[in-house]
Order: sequence, then C-alpha cells, then structure tokens
Amino acid sequence: MSIRLLLVDDHAVVRSGLRMLLGGDRSIEIVGEAGTAAEALDLVGRVAADVVLMDIGLPDKSGIEATRDLKAQHPGVAVVALTIHEDEEYFFKMLEAGASGYVPKRAAPEELLSAIRIAAAGEVYLYPSLAKLLVRDYLSSDRGADERAGLDGLTDREGEVLTHLAEGSSNEEIAAALVISPKTVERHRENIMRKLNLHSRAELVRYAIRKGIIKA
Repeated sequence: MSIRLLLVDDHAVVRSGLRMLLGGDRSIEIVGEAGTAAEALDLVGRVAADVVLMDIGLPDKSGIEATRDLKAQHPGVAVVALTIHEDEEYFFKMLEAGASGYVPKRAAPEELLSAIRIAAAGEVYLYPSLAKLLVRDYLSSDRGADERAGLDGLTDREGEVLTHLAEGSSNEEIAAALVISPKTVERHRENIMRKLNLHSRAELVRYAIRKGIIKA
C-alpha cells in the first residue's frame, strides 16, 4: 500500500520538482499540493493524506503554526518539514509542533524518501548531521548530568539509551556505542516506553525535548 503524500510549498516550481523526484517511487502516491497553510489544512482531510511534506516559509502563516494546527485537527497525519532552514530553533519548534521529521532542502533524495517512509511508519526522522550536533552540544554541557538525574525513575543505562534514541540512532547503533547487544537495547527501550508511558518515537523525542536531553 502506497504512502499518500500532500506537498505544501508556496513555490510551484519546488512542488513540480518534488513531483518529479518522488512521483517515480512506487511506495509514494502524491495526492495533492498546497501553496498556503490554509490550503493545506483544507486539503489534508479531503485527500486522506498519510504524510504532509511541509515548508516552513508559507505566505499566510509559518509551517510551524500550520503543523500545530494540522496535528490538532488530524493527529494521525504525519508531518515532515522540508526547508532551507537548518537553525536549531526551527528544528525544535517543528518537533514541538508535532512534526515527525525535519529535512534540509540540500539533503540527498534518499534522505527525503527515508524521512517520508519513517514518518509514515509512526517514527521520527532526525536529519543526522543536525541531530548529532545538537546531542553532542548537550552532552558536553554542564547541565547534562543534572538533567539526566531527573528522568522520572529511569536507570543510568536507560538514560543513556534514551539519549541515543532521541538522537535517532537505531538499536544496532546504540548497541555498538554502549557495547551491549541489540536485544538488550530493545529491552531497555521497552522499559523506557513503559516507565514514561510513551507509545512512539515521536512521543519519546518530545519527552527528550521537554527534559532538556536534546534542545537548542
């Protein structure tokens, strides 16, 4: 079953380019286009979109506000930001608004396709270079230890796994970094989700933002 995708960008030439780029992929069906936030909010339900590819710089309101409104009205629809902005501020504001991914327009086509597929599966896609930079900055700061100490009953190891999960690492990558098995990582992940009453990576990332594990 293909992923039903709605394109939202105020430049028709960008939408045309995205159609050419994504239209040949059998796993994706482009079901509509919008040039404003209002058009996007009107269309998303009517075309039964699974994922919305959202620009931040829209003429009537920002993509951040549009994402917040869209998620309030259609919580089951995933939003992936596709933008020229790589600032930490935009990145976290989009995640806090409910986005499931953030891809710079300079990214390779494969990165964009991965973000769409991951978002459609209910997970969060974090563009590697930006996510790793933010987490590295956090881990090198003095506030890291104090904040991790207040992680709602998680053990130190679970806190480490949580940090890697929030960064976007796979179970295999976490296992290699912490020198444990992928099965142990999965067990820690299940414990984290149960203890924090979380049900998806999107919720986990938003929790990490609130606790200061990853933030601008």
